[in-house]
Amino acid sequence: MIDTVVVVVFSVFIMLVGISFSRTGRNLKSFFAGGESVPWFIGGLSLFMSFFSAGTFVAWGAIAYQHGWVAITIQWTMCIGALVAGFYLAPRWKATGNLTAAEFIKARLGNSVQKSFIYIFTIVSVLIKGSVLYSVSKLVSATLDYPLMPVTVILGILMISYTAVGGLWAVMVTDILQFVVLTAAVVIILPLVFGEVGGVEGFIQHLPAGFFDPVSGEYTWIFIFAFAIYHIFYIGGNWTFIQRYTSVDKPRSASKVAYLFAALYILSPILWMLPPMAYKVINPELTGMNAENAYIMVCKQVLPPGLLGLMLTGMYFSTSASANTALNVVSAVFTNDVYKGSINPHASDKKLMFVARASSWFFGVFMILIALIVPRIGGVVEFTLSVGAITGGPLLLPPIWALFSKRLTGKITIYVTLTSLLVNLLFKIIIPFSFGYKLSRANEMLLGVLLPLALLGITEIIMRLKRKTSKDYEDYLSYKAKKKEAHTSSASLEELQMIKQQNIFGLKMISFSLVFIAALLYILAVVTIQASVMVTIIATFILIGAFIPYRAAQRAASR
Repeated sequence: MIDTVVVVVFSVFIMLVGISFSRTGRNLKSFFAGGESVPWFIGGLSLFMSFFSAGTFVAWGAIAYQHGWVAITIQWTMCIGALVAGFYLAPRWKATGNLTAAEFIKARLGNSVQKSFIYIFTIVSVLIKGSVLYSVSKLVSATLDYPLMPVTVILGILMISYTAVGGLWAVMVTDILQFVVLTAAVVIILPLVFGEVGGVEGFIQHLPAGFFDPVSGEYTWIFIFAFAIYHIFYIGGNWTFIQRYTSVDKPRSASKVAYLFAALYILSPILWMLPPMAYKVINPELTGMNAENAYIMVCKQVLPPGLLGLMLTGMYFSTSASANTALNVVSAVFTNDVYKGSINPHASDKKLMFVARASSWFFGVFMILIALIVPRIGGVVEFTLSVGAITGGPLLLPPIWALFSKRLTGKITIYVTLTSLLVNLLFKIIIPFSFGYKLSRANEMLLGVLLPLALLGITEIIMRLKRKTSKDYEDYLSYKAKKKEAHTSSASLEELQMIKQQNIFGLKMISFSLVFIAALLYILAVVTIQASVMVTIIATFILIGAFIPYRAAQRAASR
């Protein structure tokens, strides 16, 4: 009962935080890009929270339980991807001056390419975030003993609601809160888990041989290599993450967003994966899809009432961070690039804001429907890795290539994307069902990332030998010149003041919310007997940390 109360109280509070931003997003730039003046450290934490979810605990937790340290190795590829993205890609995206990746694609590669990518990206985003919603629904259902279907629907509606109301700042503020709650929950659970298995020595002694090997089973070095390349594309080219790079003030800040993400991904996978690895000592009998429950089962084993609700809250809202970011971007693309770009170019800001919020609900409902069918198609591990292998390279690499290439054309982009998608689908679905031959996990991922890379490389060499610069690139240079000229005269003093007030309000809301979380933890420290001292210490650190955004808001107001 205490766990349910904790989840409900925090859920209501997050809803209220989102609603509090309903009056701050007055146009598309402020609603979807935070006025392009979001502090880089907030953007970096938000990117970090947007990247992982309950799927991290369900999918990678299952791998950690079954195979051990390789789950951490897999997640370190995300650190590599972020470092490369920070150095080469994030500043390039910011330098384009575009609000969304779709806007850049239209300017650089043409309207038809943009529309094709919008349709594919929307479908893929809804599929992936549907699997994410399934993961957290399964955790809540298993923990609180509620039926899976109604839990999925209710949690999905909660996720959609504050994104549709508050826009990017609402998403990023709640991302920060979720980061704090989840970090607190993981720090609390680790000593309790090690106490259950006889300390670090007992943990190491009772694990199977090879459990600390960096690779294991189907997760070979070839898979790790391919997954690292995939994450360069994914972190550097996913439309959701590009929004974090374009919402800051300058290219250098965009790089810092990615670097902060990389730094956080060095240590965090170790902290996250140790509990399911330790559960292998407590209960080594889980097999198949039951291994997806390893994380929540170890939480139920060691956490007292109240703290279990806190852990569940952290998992749920880390998931909502990921799903809400995707919904915000899909809605931004539809509103800015489809509705405003093609359907109603002269729509007022009020009309565009209505379309933005309505489209968040529309795509959110489809996300819920996907979550309901994930159990019927092999579980979340198979679903997530397969969608990534099939769509990652074909969808993400061509726009990244266009950031650097003067020769890539819209026609070549469509050719490369469709060819790669069809070949990947052929080897993933048609050949296995028709001939019984299936690629290994490593080769499946390798095909997904190297095929579009090879096709783009070949066409680039051919165009270079012909000494050709594409007409699409020349048109893009003209577009940039006109956009730069228009931008210098478009930002009014009123708009700049509105953006400043929005950012100050966001910082104050972070400070207030941290105070609320600290108060909630102090109450839990009184209610729970186990780990009460540790909970009190963590609450005190959070309370002290609340002064940082408050002081930042004061400094911003005085400028």
